[in-house]
Amino acid sequence: MKSTNFRTLDLNLLRVFDQVMADRNLTRAARNLAMTQPAVSNALNRLRDALGDRLVTRSGYGVEPTPRAVALWPAVSDALRQLESSLSPGEFIASEAETSFVLAMADATAAELMPGLVEIIERDAPGVSMRSRPLTTRDPRRLLDEGQIDLAVGYFPAVLADLTAQAQTGGVAAFDHQRLYDGEYVCVMRAGHPLARGPLTLKRYCDAHHLLVTFSGRPFGFIDEALASLERKRRIVLTVNQFFTAGRVVATSDLLTVLPRHFVGVTGMAQDLVVRELPFDVPPVHVDSLWHRRQSQRSDHAWLRLAVAAAARKAFEGAGS
Repeated sequence: MKSTNFRTLDLNLLRVFDQVMADRNLTRAARNLAMTQPAVSNALNRLRDALGDRLVTRSGYGVEPTPRAVALWPAVSDALRQLESSLSPGEFIASEAETSFVLAMADATAAELMPGLVEIIERDAPGVSMRSRPLTTRDPRRLLDEGQIDLAVGYFPAVLADLTAQAQTGGVAAFDHQRLYDGEYVCVMRAGHPLARGPLTLKRYCDAHHLLVTFSGRPFGFIDEALASLERKRRIVLTVNQFFTAGRVVATSDLLTVLPRHFVGVTGMAQDLVVRELPFDVPPVHVDSLWHRRQSQRSDHAWLRLAVAAAARKAFEGAGS
């Protein structure tokens, strides 16, 4: 690995590297840096020469980082954020801020929280923007560690169990979380489905055909874990990665699916769907916000967490959660 002379390294190159890693696209990075794309490419070439690594390669419509770039980025990003905080120590003023946050959440969560977040932005922070990206994992710690997102919102039972275990053994966890609300999953089917009337027994449920919402693509979810504990299983005909898609498919088919109870009301399809209680016990779904602890002392990130929590309260207070 090439040795780098830090004393002669142009630190502006690290700022370009940080933005390219965040956007994974040279055109967007150039726009966000107020630079031309050739200038961004030139800066990357200079950094490549200094570090002896390609850093990124073209991939589709963007760029893909090398393993060295992935390993380097958290340290560079942290250093830049700390330097920025030291040079601009003033508190975050929402009404004057011009910044952008990246959140990861499922489409059902976004449908419930985003209206409240938009209201907060338009009222209190007109210069702030937010980008919501799909949550494709139950463990978003890598995305947070690499700085790809500022905040993840969702159901992270394994992550929280790991953080609790670290705390109990005296370790210092690199991540923190806040409970936003407790949800409940229900069985959903089309109006007029044969199972929409009469008792929904465990046998009738397991004998039906099912649609599973899965972020990972794995055809086995926490509902199947609950059934396995009863020595039962269901027939999964289709898997999708969005709750909206699931609602649309079951509204026009004989498949059953499981959706968050509160989400059914915001789908725009409630009149086409029937909600039934599941004929077996499943644990409640705890929805949390999750972030990297290095963000905890940043006043802008504190504002983001408060805004998300306020949007969650507004969305669920009226629903009695």
